Amino acid sequence: MRFERVAALVFVAATVAAAQSGAPWDYRGKQGPVNWGKLDPAYRACSQGHEQSPVDIRGAHLDKNLAALQFHFIAGPVTLINDGRTITLQVYPGSTMVADGVTYELKNLTFHRPSENAVKGKLTDMDAELLFRSTDGKMAVVATRMLLDWGEPNATIATLWEHLPTKAGTSEKIADMVNPGGLLPADPGYWTFMGSLSTPPCTEGVRWFVFQTPITISRAQLSAYTDIFSMDSRPLQEMHGRKVSANE
Repeated sequence: MRFERVAALVFVAATVAAAQSGAPWDYRGKQGPVNWGKLDPAYRACSQGHEQSPVDIRGAHLDKNLAALQFHFIAGPVTLINDGRTITLQVYPGSTMVADGVTYELKNLTFHRPSENAVKGKLTDMDAELLFRSTDGKMAVVATRMLLDWGEPNATIATLWEHLPTKAGTSEKIADMVNPGGLLPADPGYWTFMGSLSTPPCTEGVRWFVFQTPITISRAQLSAYTDIFSMDSRPLQEMHGRKVSANE
C-alpha cells in the first residue's frame, strides 16, 4: 500500500513537470488557442493538424458493431491540481477501460468550462474529460458533459469541490475514497471519433468517446468552479472530413 502511494505521488510530480515543459500557453490572450501552433515547434499540430479536438458533433451514423465501453474503476485517494489554466484530478492508479478490445488505464481527469465538444452547435455548462492510455501508447479520452440542474448536486463533484485548489500552482490531496465512475452517466450511449489532445502539444491519433447523456450539477457546484475559471476550454475545430459514429 505504501509503495502504491509513493508511486502515485511520483506520477503526480511527473505530470506537473510535464505540464510545465514547453512554451507557456493559456486559454486567453497572446498565448491563447489561436496562437498555440506558433508558441513552440512541438505545438505545430495545434494549427496544422487535421484531426484536432474538440469538435461539433453532427450527423453521427449508427454503428451496430460498437460495443458499450467497459469500465473498471478503483476508488482511492486523489489529488486536485490547479495549474493556472484548469483543474486536473490525479486519480488513484489501476482504473481501466476496454474499448474495441483494447484495454486502457486511466491517467488523469480534467474539467472544462464550458464543455469542449458541442452537439449540433450547443455546448453544455462544463465537462469532465478522462484521459486513458494503453500499454502500447494508444490514447483515448472519455468526455462527460455536465448540465446545470436545480436538483441534487452530483455526489462525486461534492466530494471533490470541498478541496478545490483556488490558487494557481497549488494542489489539494483528498484522503476520501473517490470513484471516478461517479462522473459518468448511467446511459452507455456515446459518440466516437478520431481527434487529438485538446491542449498543447495537440497530439493527434486520440480516440474520443463522448457520452450522449449529460450528468447534472447544481448551481453552487458550477459557481464554485467558475469563481476560479470562467472559461478554460478550447474552441471547436474543423472536422476535415472526419466521421462521427454512435453506438446506439
